[in-house]
Amino acid sequence: MQELLQQLVNGLSLGSIYALIAVGYTMVYGVIQLINFAHGDVLMVGAYVGLAAALAGFGLVPSLLLAMLACALLGVAIERVAYRPLRHASRLAALTSAIGVSLFLEYGMMAALTPRTRSYPPLLPDRIYSWGGLRITSKDLLILGTTLVLVLVLQYIIYRTQTGKAMRAVSFDREAAQLMGVNVNSTIGATFALGSALAAAAGMLVGVYFNAVYPLMGLMPGLKAFVAAVLGGIGSVPGAMLGGLLLGMTEALVSGYGGSMYRDAVAFGILIFILLVRPTGLLGTGLQEKA
Repeated sequence: MQELLQQLVNGLSLGSIYALIAVGYTMVYGVIQLINFAHGDVLMVGAYVGLAAALAGFGLVPSLLLAMLACALLGVAIERVAYRPLRHASRLAALTSAIGVSLFLEYGMMAALTPRTRSYPPLLPDRIYSWGGLRITSKDLLILGTTLVLVLVLQYIIYRTQTGKAMRAVSFDREAAQLMGVNVNSTIGATFALGSALAAAAGMLVGVYFNAVYPLMGLMPGLKAFVAAVLGGIGSVPGAMLGGLLLGMTEALVSGYGGSMYRDAVAFGILIFILLVRPTGLLGTGLQEKA
């Protein structure tokens, strides 16, 4: 029983990272119905910006904030250059553009900084805490605490600010929101900025946790976060959080009892299963596609 609880605790950290990334996926999809496959690579850029700030002597929190700010600007730039001109084109064109942006970021970073893996300098004491036989590290607490704070801030923005109300209005009906005076372009830009900032935070947390930053580091977490978003119900922020946590704990249990080599297969098996059984996800509402 104790081993089971320990695996679930381990899965919470991984699931929190998936949840942060999945929220960005689901916010963008909810507003413009686009699967932003470049989202995982924004995570990678955030990890590099955080690393550069840390090497420049900034502490943990300032480095995290700088990474989030830089990627928020990057997200706005990506939307403006790669997605806005294709807003009225086919879904396939927008999806192809997203894949192009993803490859551009990956290989652009590789060309600029080489594929070499880099490590973060020590940003927090490496401690292990025990409680009731369960062990949790300072890095786990950093991930859980950061995720909790960012989710609370995001909930405040979505439900208590004019920007959040505009985002919900555009998500519900873009044309009607525009007729009511909502600036759709600014709202979509704000959505990309928020989602990208969360991805940057996840990227820096991944870099600190695994102590490795490299140009392709966003590929697999990005795909897993997409699975989490579909599992929870893509378009639903609470669903993305739930999907991320469930996926993280499932992977931890598979790694603990079945072998880490099977965890990726299980994750994508969950994607196939949920698409067959409940395509709207656990908390999805089954909204009809717009013509």
